[in-house]
Amino acid sequence: MTRHYGMFQFKEEITQAQVDNCFAVMKDMVGKIPGLLKMEHGQYDSTEGMNDGFTHGFIMTFDSPESREAYLPHPIHEEVKAFVVPKLERVVVFDFNV
Repeated sequence: MTRHYGMFQFKEEITQAQVDNCFAVMKDMVGKIPGLLKMEHGQYDSTEGMNDGFTHGFIMTFDSPESREAYLPHPIHEEVKAFVVPKLERVVVFDFNV
């Protein structure tokens, strides 16, 4: 399996409703993009303070590295990026295989 992990820092003016909508749109890709098995997300919740300004994270689980590679240029993913990315101040994405 391949994990596609990301962290978001939303722009200051983005509302909670807009944040929720971003993650709903992202989660909606599950079942529409082959090999995307699961998507989890949440707001930073630790007293450790190691988030460097990032406020939200997500993990997508793919059945294989090949499925993840096919997802990256997939038209549905491109539509989601066009919706989400303009609302972000910063983003980091990191992939690994398990």
